[in-house]
Amino acid sequence: MTRAHIPGILAMATIVVASNILVQFLFGQWLTWGAFTYPLAFLVTDVMNRVYGTQAARRVVFVGFGVGLIYSLIGTQIMGEFGPLVTLRIALGSGIAFLIAQLLDVAVFSALRTGRWWRAPLASTLLGSTVDTALFFTIAFSANLAFLEPANDVSWAGEVLPILGFGTAAPLWVSLAIADWSVKLGLALLALVPFRLITARLTAAH
Repeated sequence: MTRAHIPGILAMATIVVASNILVQFLFGQWLTWGAFTYPLAFLVTDVMNRVYGTQAARRVVFVGFGVGLIYSLIGTQIMGEFGPLVTLRIALGSGIAFLIAQLLDVAVFSALRTGRWWRAPLASTLLGSTVDTALFFTIAFSANLAFLEPANDVSWAGEVLPILGFGTAAPLWVSLAIADWSVKLGLALLALVPFRLITARLTAAH
């Protein structure tokens, strides 16, 4: 690890910790605040991959994961108005989803590195975001995995409602996951602009 990697590591750890807290608070009926912060993790990974290479990107993922996990576990011990700032299931779901999705992102980006500049970050972020969303919401809120943290009441997420207010009935967390995934897809497109600007600047200085 070099000094140049430190900003990426700090950014990654900050995003993970903030998102673990914000995912517990709704923005409107179908979204959590975490939907707007967590996609930035893919931007950080892709910038590191483009500027410093695959190994550097993986290093930032692992170190950022470790730091984020430590702070998330600390958050499980700090009580807020409605319980722990970070529940154990959210910490576990976030950690597993993060690691698998980010490593997938790195692999896809690396495979498409020599293509047009936008193809690697867009494809890797879309695939990574899809896997991340599916794993996180299932682990954190599915009633089938209640044994992971029996004392954590997530019955609110299991309320059966029409998906996004219409269509087939499903637990609320399914609607939250779909809405979260939709935001991630939109942010993946928007992130191409800062990705292009940041990588151009860092490449020139590197």
